[in-house]
Amino acid sequence: MKLLITSGGTTEKIDNVRGITNHSTGRLGKTIAEKFLSEGHQVTLVTTKSAVKPSDHPNLSTHLITNVDSLITTLEPLVKTHDAIIHSMAVSDYTPVYMTDLKEVEETTDLAQLLTKRNTETKISSQADYQVLFLKKTPKIISLIKEWNPNIQLVGFKLLVDVTQEELFQVARASLVKNKAQFILANDLTEITGNQHHAYLLNQHQAFEAFTKDDIANLIYEKVTEND
Repeated sequence: MKLLITSGGTTEKIDNVRGITNHSTGRLGKTIAEKFLSEGHQVTLVTTKSAVKPSDHPNLSTHLITNVDSLITTLEPLVKTHDAIIHSMAVSDYTPVYMTDLKEVEETTDLAQLLTKRNTETKISSQADYQVLFLKKTPKIISLIKEWNPNIQLVGFKLLVDVTQEELFQVARASLVKNKAQFILANDLTEITGNQHHAYLLNQHQAFEAFTKDDIANLIYEKVTEND
């Protein structure tokens, strides 16, 4: 099986010094990749420079990306040539458009006009006490995967924070249906500490429980390969 895995977290630039990112380390993606490699599968890992990665392996190829735009450019041709994708990367929901001091915002009579502006400085000045950062929504990568390759087996991820199991399952299954995924790995940030990682691998009718990253990797391996 040719398996594609995304892991780590994207970073959206504010200027050449600053950026918006998240706390994803890539550890779960690394663990999943190592499981498939240990079973003799070909693995392509799309990740970031700072994310943890498996050791070099003859069946492993790695592609580094930075932001959502580079992720799309890298991922689209790969999706078209792989059998399954484990999309565990934490993708930025928003990207910076323009950052300015509060005074400019207060003095403007047309906020929409500010959205047409772009910062040109290599490093935006930090003299102002307050800055306003305008953001725009990025494309949902998971929603593009089946458009690129309707036949690829898709395992998506849904992370919420401090919710009931009922809400977690409801949101995850909505994502499963919307994005035509075979499985969604549903997890709550409050139940992730170190290697402890309580999660559920869901399809439309079943929920398979895991308690560690190794459990998750083994569970995903079992379900993705059971009809291989």
